[in-house]
Amino acid sequence: MQPPTNNVTYFDSTDIARRINHLIKALIVILFAIALFAPISYLEGKAMGMRVPLFVGSALVIPAFERFRKIGRTPYPHVADAFLVLPFVVDTFGNVAGLYENFAVTDDILHCINWVFLVCAFQAFRYRRSSQNPDAILLGAGFGALAIVIWEIMEWAVDTTGAGGGLGLTYGDTIGDLTLSTSGGVIGSLIGVYWLGALRGVSHC
Repeated sequence: MQPPTNNVTYFDSTDIARRINHLIKALIVILFAIALFAPISYLEGKAMGMRVPLFVGSALVIPAFERFRKIGRTPYPHVADAFLVLPFVVDTFGNVAGLYENFAVTDDILHCINWVFLVCAFQAFRYRRSSQNPDAILLGAGFGALAIVIWEIMEWAVDTTGAGGGLGLTYGDTIGDLTLSTSGGVIGSLIGVYWLGALRGVSHC
């Protein structure tokens, strides 16, 4: 294996990255097992069963991508994999722990934090394919902005159709989510570029 030209490739090669990734994967399964089978009253009407394909499925996205690549990648992209699943773990934990019911600011805080994680996943995955830095921050921020637009469209569809009891969203909720998540995406992009990006002192053509 060639020496890493970026930080994320080095992190991916460590045992701690592999263990953290596996722990996060285990947590999403455990949390949904609790959400689906434990008699927790405040989870009623939250359509936890409908969330399973997206939330638990997030743990399969990068393994599936790596499985069907024609050329294997070494080391495995544990950092991107973990960061991709982490927002779904945090959101599910917030529901299971009753944070959304007990603390009104939970949704706002997690929209920002989870988009930091999501865009870090994007940057981690991107840097495994390219160590180019030009426009990297804008690329990550743009990805985060696009992701929250898609997320809000999905929420609108659920609310409009009444699936899972509807969400009862307002225009203010949507604008707030767009602002907070886009801000989190910018932060995540900055973290991704400067923490996961090209090794300092390594030049790239």
